[in-house]
Amino acid sequence: MQLMEGLDEGTVDFVPTYNNEEEEPSLFPGLFPNLLANGASGIAVGMATNIPSHNVAEVIDATLELIDNPYAEHGRLMELFQGPDFPTGGLIVDSKEAISQAYETGRGSFRVRARFFAPEAKDDADRNAGIERLGGGQYQLVITEIPYQVPKGKLIEQIAQVIADKKVPILEDVRDESEEDVRIVLVPKSRNVDPELLKESLYRLTDLEVRFGLNLNVLDATRTPMVMGLKELLEHWLLHQIDILQRRSRHRLQKIADRLELVEGYIIAFLNLDRVIEIIRTEDEPKPVMMAEFGLTDRQAEAILNMRLRSLRKLEEMELRQERDDLLAERAELEKLLDSPARQRTRLKRDLTALRKDYAEDTALGRRRTTIEEAAPTVEFSMDAMIEKEPVTVILSKRGWIRAARGHLEQEWKYKEGDEEAFVIHAQTTDKLLLAADDGRFYTLGADRLPGARGFGEPIRNTLDIDAEAQIVALIVHKPGTQLLLASSVGKGFAAVTDELLAETRKGRGVVNLKAGQKLVVARPIDPAHDHVAVVGDNRKLVIFHLEELPVMARGQGVTLQRYRDGGLADATTLKLDEGLSWQMGGESGRTRTEDDVRQWKVARGAAGRLPPRGFPKDNRF
Repeated sequence: MQLMEGLDEGTVDFVPTYNNEEEEPSLFPGLFPNLLANGASGIAVGMATNIPSHNVAEVIDATLELIDNPYAEHGRLMELFQGPDFPTGGLIVDSKEAISQAYETGRGSFRVRARFFAPEAKDDADRNAGIERLGGGQYQLVITEIPYQVPKGKLIEQIAQVIADKKVPILEDVRDESEEDVRIVLVPKSRNVDPELLKESLYRLTDLEVRFGLNLNVLDATRTPMVMGLKELLEHWLLHQIDILQRRSRHRLQKIADRLELVEGYIIAFLNLDRVIEIIRTEDEPKPVMMAEFGLTDRQAEAILNMRLRSLRKLEEMELRQERDDLLAERAELEKLLDSPARQRTRLKRDLTALRKDYAEDTALGRRRTTIEEAAPTVEFSMDAMIEKEPVTVILSKRGWIRAARGHLEQEWKYKEGDEEAFVIHAQTTDKLLLAADDGRFYTLGADRLPGARGFGEPIRNTLDIDAEAQIVALIVHKPGTQLLLASSVGKGFAAVTDELLAETRKGRGVVNLKAGQKLVVARPIDPAHDHVAVVGDNRKLVIFHLEELPVMARGQGVTLQRYRDGGLADATTLKLDEGLSWQMGGESGRTRTEDDVRQWKVARGAAGRLPPRGFPKDNRF
């Protein structure tokens, strides 16, 4: 109702409704600062607005400062006006400088977080951190306020999905224990989980932290949309309230003039009461006679004729004289008010001060609900650090079915009919796995997210967008700083650091540039102790050259490793020249043979090579 105060006092214009049957006010004249207090949001053609709600007392304080000091700087206003105050509470964790900058330009955004608070905690630090201590050193986190416009049900679903997807392995469960007030309980995996690490991870992955945009796009007095800063907005609102005050005063002056006209007529009637009664009793048309004899206006004469007999008592005459004096005094004050801008500002200041009492900081309506405090520096953490480290054996079949068994196991694995083993490697759940496809693309998998080994696993293409025609040529455990030897079927290759091969998306990362008909043949880790590269072609020619001749690249075709007339590259590896060249013997023995002196095959990179040592595998594989 405060918005409509003065609606019948001539303060605003009325316009036809949409169907032209009635009229409605063009705007509300109330003193309550609704636009900033309750906020607004909307979108139109080519423009939009988004204004958060604010604390009424702070809005009024800033306005009063602007009345007293029209040249007040923006910084001074921000000392009184803290920023958004959302009805759902929460915390704004931006710096005061960032908030001030947003309100100076009229555009910006705020980071709004849920509030962790445990009212039943005994320790103040635990209470403010939302930590409820349980028996045996266990604890749980309690959320009592959530960000503005975030549905509680959606938020709980988000957290539950994060748990299901194992994105936050240190979180065990989420429970909604809300009744009238919000109470969301987070149960950590163990008592050793750092509460701040758990909070920070959920801030990043869920709507426990959101951004609320500020766009102070409003209509000015001429109905022109424009983005205003805080000071400009308050100045326009002050001018509007001054206009409302002036229109109300003029309307009241008109009402006073109308009433004074009647009161003056009543007083004349009392002074000539006997004659007035005589005229009424004797004249057929007393109204024109009275107007002519006493100089009355039509309204005065009509009012006298409509007087009741009880109004002729003496007391009524005294009350009329007092009313006339009061009206004259009020008229004089209103005329002074209209003639003096200073009086208008003083009157507006008085009215705002009275309104502020209803929304003071110590009242239920006026208390600030949203806390503004800059967040501590972001806790830098890796999601991998939250994964419980366990040994796993990763099994990948030739048809692309992948699974992981707990522990480092050495055993025979079963596969689907027509399928067989491609790779079996040992890893930890905290490891990242690199998959190299023969089309030159590399893909990344978390070892903790692989399906279990009870069945045949799942198709790798359910997780990664690997081309249907591409084959996996390598499955490697990523170790930071490790280099891989990459070689294509045409005998070109280079070394690549595994850190640069990690892919963030399921589409993978293109590493080896290949032309039509070419394939990636080798993707093999380079032992830091190795100093030479050995390459063998389909033509059964072997070359060995120094590792320094192999460039380290992040992407490309590479350089020529071996020259061929017919065929292409069959295999490549690295070695330490002093220790010779080793290769796996055929059959089931699993023996390894080593050629100690391979200096006769050492040439410059790009040579054709010569036949390998006796006993080298016929499939030309090391």
